[in-house]
Amino acid sequence: MGDPRNIAHAKKVTQEKHHKAKHAQKAGASQPVKKPQIEETKSAATEQSTESKPEAEKSVQPPDSTQLEKSLAVLSKLKELEFHSRANIEKLAELSLTIEEELKQKAFAEPIGALYSAQDAFQSKIVKLIEDYEAECTRLKPAG
Repeated sequence: MGDPRNIAHAKKVTQEKHHKAKHAQKAGASQPVKKPQIEETKSAATEQSTESKPEAEKSVQPPDSTQLEKSLAVLSKLKELEFHSRANIEKLAELSLTIEEELKQKAFAEPIGALYSAQDAFQSKIVKLIEDYEAECTRLKPAG
């Protein structure tokens, strides 16, 4: 089995590359690809809702904009949590190196490794939640 610090570092580098690739995709070509699919879904949903809802229910647009605003605020807070989570992973990796290499406190290597694993699990879950929540916010945005 490899050195846990090397594994932690490799995982950190991989996550950073993955994170940067996501941001590049959002700014780049993948976003226009996603928009037509979403618009098609929205138009199909709009056609269904037009057929099944009475006109009194159609004028319920302002609560949707309020819901979108609040959802975007929640999304922003989730992204802030993810940012801090990533920073915590980096700090834990540094502390692990310090504890094991500089201080030679092998007794604390396992507990800090467990913390790293827990933080990494949190990071993975929050990234997935952010992706799902972004999709929901996109769904809530008015077509047009």
